Amino acid sequence: MNIGQAYRAGRKILEDAGVDSPAFDAGCLFKKVFGLSLQERIIQSENEAEMQKTKRFLAIARERAGGRPLQYIIGEWPFLDFTLEVGEGVLIPREETELLVRTAAQMIKNVEKPVIVDLCSGSGAVAIGLASLLPGARIAAVEKYGEALSYLRRNIEKTGFRAVRPVHADIFSVEEARRFPALDAVVANPPYVRSGEIASLQREVQREPKQALDGGEDGLAFYRAIAGLWLPHIKPGGAAAVEIGEGQAEGVKKIFYHFMENVRIIRDFNGFERVVCGIRRYT
Repeated sequence: MNIGQAYRAGRKILEDAGVDSPAFDAGCLFKKVFGLSLQERIIQSENEAEMQKTKRFLAIARERAGGRPLQYIIGEWPFLDFTLEVGEGVLIPREETELLVRTAAQMIKNVEKPVIVDLCSGSGAVAIGLASLLPGARIAAVEKYGEALSYLRRNIEKTGFRAVRPVHADIFSVEEARRFPALDAVVANPPYVRSGEIASLQREVQREPKQALDGGEDGLAFYRAIAGLWLPHIKPGGAAAVEIGEGQAEGVKKIFYHFMENVRIIRDFNGFERVVCGIRRYT
């Protein structure tokens, strides 16, 4: 079997399983095993494919066909201008979350050495993204769960953004929130899927950790905790920005209004309401 035939065999496995983007996914898996880019794969398509690599490629193609997320199989995924390690136990970084990072960075760009807390940090995508856009920032990345925390620590080390400090803590803890008394910004991409909707999510999403998805009965449990425990610790004039799910913008705005002013809803590149942000009241 040559390289072109091996690739097509893997792609067919994905096509037969109804994977949404079989050519893209097969290309990513092929590159992981064979180390060949699209251009290299085309140029070398008539070359003989190594048997062991072919077996490995077809094996992980079957994993993907079975519903395992592409990102978990590859073990990493791009976010902004860097690549993060990911795997079972941590939420996969998504392109739409880049809007949250850019929004928060824009809101505090004129603050010298801002102190920021990133809640429900997971892989560290938001915290590391903020560190990349805000030189001099000091960022506490708060994560409760051990598996996600291990990815957070590895990604801080991998990207070299030592201004990000991993914090093992529960954002529902009053005591933990009190450790951060004077913040310039609170940023979060919390779990926001309604508990009753978890079972109807895309099968790949259901393979991600439930604790990173489940936002309680109405999907707003974490926003209430953020508002009640963390927003009071933002300095007057400081910022808060959170990612939200579909249909949650007005609910989150109401939750935040007690502490924040100029509360806005920002839409993503697909036109969906994606971020709620605001400024800490002075009185």
